[in-house]
Amino acid sequence: SMAFKIINVKHRHCVFTIADELRSYFLQDRSLLNCLFSAVRSVILRMFHKDNQTELFTPGFILVLHTFGRDLKWNPHIHCLLSEGGLGKSGLWRAKSHFNYGFMRSSFQTALLNELKKKLPHSFKDVVSQVYKNSRDGFYVYAKPNRCKPKQVINYIGRYLGRPVIATSRIDHYNSIDDTVTFHYNRHEDDHYVEETLPSMDFIKRLIRHIPEKHFKQVRYYGLYARSHIEDYKLHHAIHISKHKFYLSMNRWRDCISLSFGYDPIQCPCCNQKMELLEIYHNHKRVSLDELYRKAKEKYHGP
Repeated sequence: SMAFKIINVKHRHCVFTIADELRSYFLQDRSLLNCLFSAVRSVILRMFHKDNQTELFTPGFILVLHTFGRDLKWNPHIHCLLSEGGLGKSGLWRAKSHFNYGFMRSSFQTALLNELKKKLPHSFKDVVSQVYKNSRDGFYVYAKPNRCKPKQVINYIGRYLGRPVIATSRIDHYNSIDDTVTFHYNRHEDDHYVEETLPSMDFIKRLIRHIPEKHFKQVRYYGLYARSHIEDYKLHHAIHISKHKFYLSMNRWRDCISLSFGYDPIQCPCCNQKMELLEIYHNHKRVSLDELYRKAKEKYHGP
């Protein structure tokens, strides 16, 4: 469904990181993670709007929050998938291939610290002063021109943006005698291979801190990719709307099982007849289909 929103233009992968001094604040109060989204959003829109104050070109971008680093430690940062171009108020599309890294770094630093100052006590101002002193060039922002083509963008979405904290392939060994877990990663700074062994409970502690709060949205859409954008019908999407129904049909559980395992899950293996749904049990209670239909009708149309 995310791929249906992608415009048929080149995209750029950007990463917005924060200073080490700020990480603990986001762990202690997870509601502050919303500040990361709002800060990145303001920086990107301002960067595009600066190109033309009349047209106010607006790009399409998707923000994904990752709270983990390769070593599983708490390291909140934002991954951004950004269209290299924007739509103006008059319907004019303008490509944009030059991104001002200095502006992005300093603006993101200022925007985030201003957001945090509104949420945290007055004493946080001392931390702000120290952060500005230690990060004179702003927070590190990765925005090199990888220029993903639409098909590459769709593959990238599934492969990277939705990845878990750690893949099972990186968990090498569990020692039942010492009760330790061994896993590996390639260090981000120099791509050096690192193998780490932790007590199992410490390993679990590193993992569970990355479980998001209930109803917290870790993937958010902005600009042209926001829901029901008024100019959406003018855009040329990577997957045409006529193909949406076909792609969605491939996600139905019955079709997925048939394609993956070669059998129809609702076909009886003995008589080859299609099974029909007769009743549902919920919380150890029988719920008839007629009752479900009646409740659904009341919910949407009234008694």
